[in-house]
Amino acid sequence: MSRAAAAARDTAGPSGAPAASSRPPAGVAGVPGAASRAAGPPPVNTEASPRAARLGAWAELLRLPALFTVPGDALAGAAAAGARPGPRTLLAIGSSLCLYEAGMALNDWADRAEDAAERPHRPLPSGRIRPAAALTAAGVLTGAGLALAAGAGRPALAVAAPLAATVWSYDLALKHTPAGPAAMAAARGLDLLLGAAATGGGTRAALPSAALLGSHTLAVTAVSRRETTGGSVRAPLAALATTAALTGLVARRRTRLPAGRRAAAAPGLSGSTPAPTATEALTAALGAVYAATAARPYFHAALNPSPPLTQRAVGGGIRATVPLQAALAARSGASGAVATSLLVAALAPAGRLFARRSAMRKVSIT
Repeated sequence: MSRAAAAARDTAGPSGAPAASSRPPAGVAGVPGAASRAAGPPPVNTEASPRAARLGAWAELLRLPALFTVPGDALAGAAAAGARPGPRTLLAIGSSLCLYEAGMALNDWADRAEDAAERPHRPLPSGRIRPAAALTAAGVLTGAGLALAAGAGRPALAVAAPLAATVWSYDLALKHTPAGPAAMAAARGLDLLLGAAATGGGTRAALPSAALLGSHTLAVTAVSRRETTGGSVRAPLAALATTAALTGLVARRRTRLPAGRRAAAAPGLSGSTPAPTATEALTAALGAVYAATAARPYFHAALNPSPPLTQRAVGGGIRATVPLQAALAARSGASGAVATSLLVAALAPAGRLFARRSAMRKVSIT
């Protein structure tokens, strides 16, 4: 799918986070690393080197480390639907991953002319991947995503179809318009609803979680639109306010009284505010991690909206997606919600470890 990132384009497809670019983001950008210098003549492997170069180019095009921000959407959706993740949830995750990657490939195909001038190192303008191959990959991945959603049931396919349409509409038409951030947010929200539809058969119970995740994505995408030029104080401030509001909404406790006392309970009555449960404590902790991850770089970008600090703010927003997903899973209170939220939270360090691997040095989640 395209970024939300990223943005995230972490962001990334509309379901991902935003890219560091002078144009509106597509998801999560790939940043080439510096070439290392050897003390002597480098060894030549005529078979492995071309293959490794091709794999590296595709890893950069598809932003592989950013994939770790995707499974949490479906898992949070399953928890919001009040169901334990199962085989259909796995199909929804597979569908999300395919649609996300379709958006990444389609983004670079759509922007190949601009990238030739602004980012000639990217896989398409550098000639490492042919434009036709990227467009074909986007089509094949979209088809695979829809097929996996169909395997999860009609409700899942009913969500995956508009999600795919949003991905293609964003990359081909909406990215450069004021509707771009809203399209990115819609894609993230639909991705969460895909997990709910596949696991629980419906989406109504997951709508509040989808709205919260979409609001976060909207804020990150708005900041990302000034990554390379800087100068915007309003967007980081709005993102900071959004983060504070979302943290409060996610961590807000639900008062649960014994059945016989619900009608009689009044403010201040002993027992009307029970001690927080383990699930509520976990939700609050994950909400705090989310706020700490996103708020500090937003604050710095608001004080000094230079391109480097704005880019760091976008990176922080992308990274904050995972703890937000985990908090949304925990707050559902569904059976297995604690295990699901911890699984989602573990995706953040796993993604960082994957990005540090030598084969992934040309790919960044910011």
